[in-house]
Parts: sequence; C-alpha cells; structure tokens
Amino acid sequence: MIKAAGVAEVTDADFETEVIGSELPVLVEFTADWCPPCRQMGPVLTALASEEGERLKVVQLDVDTNPLTTNAYKVLSMPTFMVFRDGEPVRSMVGARAKRRLLEELADVL
Repeated sequence: MIKAAGVAEVTDADFETEVIGSELPVLVEFTADWCPPCRQMGPVLTALASEEGERLKVVQLDVDTNPLTTNAYKVLSMPTFMVFRDGEPVRSMVGARAKRRLLEELADVL
C-alpha cells in the first residue's frame, strides 16, 4: 500500500481499537495499491494529518488485505473516505478530491 506520511495504517485486526474506540473523530481512507486516485490523495492526507492532527485522526485501510472491514462498511469504490465519530460512521465520500474541498466536507464533523 502507498502510505501517506504521518498517516497511520489500520487493519481488520486493530480497526476496533484505532477507529471505533478513538476519542477524536477519525477520517478513514479505504485505499488500494492499484488505485491511481488513491495515490493522488497521499499528499492531501499527509497535509490534513499534520494540520488537523489535534482534532482529527487520519488513517488508511488497504481494502485488498482487510476484507472484513471493507465489506462491513460496504465499500465498493476507491478511494472511499469515511468519518467516524464516537464509533459511528457519520459521513462517507467517494473519489479523490482537493484538500480545500475535503476540508469543506469535513467542517461540520470536526
């Protein structure tokens, strides 16, 4: 998986702890190595993690190696972004987007 700098990778094994149990809202990128738009999102996620790290946790989940979580949330397209707050998915967005647009879409959940 192409990992964005400063962005943790989560798996089926630790999703419950890292995402569901997080005190901060969590932005999860469901991603894959074979997905060009996912690679484009790397710098955006890195910037988001460094700028919003106090109030938002940013993580990536590789759909190919973590089918349980991917299927549990019915993720069909890459990249899919889901925001979890208090253990519940509160927002879902599909497709690459500019950082400005992503921040706009996250404004009401942060």
